[in-house]
Amino acid sequence: MNPSIINRHDLIRRGRLLEYFTVIWNGLEALVSITAGVFAGSVSLVGFGLDSVIEVASGATLIWRLRNDLDLSRRERVERTTLKIVGWCFVALALYITLECGVTIIAHEEPKQSLPGIVIAAASLIAMPLLARAKRRVASGIGSAAMHADSKQADFCAYLSAILLTGLLLNALVGWWWADPLAGLIMVPIIAKEGVDALQERTCCHECGCD
Repeated sequence: MNPSIINRHDLIRRGRLLEYFTVIWNGLEALVSITAGVFAGSVSLVGFGLDSVIEVASGATLIWRLRNDLDLSRRERVERTTLKIVGWCFVALALYITLECGVTIIAHEEPKQSLPGIVIAAASLIAMPLLARAKRRVASGIGSAAMHADSKQADFCAYLSAILLTGLLLNALVGWWWADPLAGLIMVPIIAKEGVDALQERTCCHECGCD
């Protein structure tokens, strides 16, 4: 068998393992974040949890993409479909967070402190950059724009984790209740840009061999 084909098989297998990890990690992250956010009344924490749900969906579609990698007749169509699904999910999430943060600020709804939220945000801040780096290596090796976009989501999740952690800590340590919805609003343009880029298929990179 051609060595390049063997190497591609290895990269696909590694990519699928990374996506399985993504689905499991973000599934747990979503469960903890949304539950803690509902109990604490934290819109940024709920928004972070919903972003994790989107990453689960993205991971699942990437598994589908990788399963069809060797079928050349389907590969491009699967790539495009994957990008569209992820893009619309991000746009919907940006709209949701904008609405909820606006209502929270207008109604002056003060969130409670959330230790589970702080822990999950800190853990994500550590794990996501490592996951993103590993996914980029696979994306570069197989020339997949969809997987490169997925690696950007892991980077993006790390940014959201930092924003979320800052908001939760300011609320917990100095009582700045408005830091929580403000953190949510800061997330919105980042989320919206990723969604629009995916819908317009502007996710290619030089490493993936895209124009």
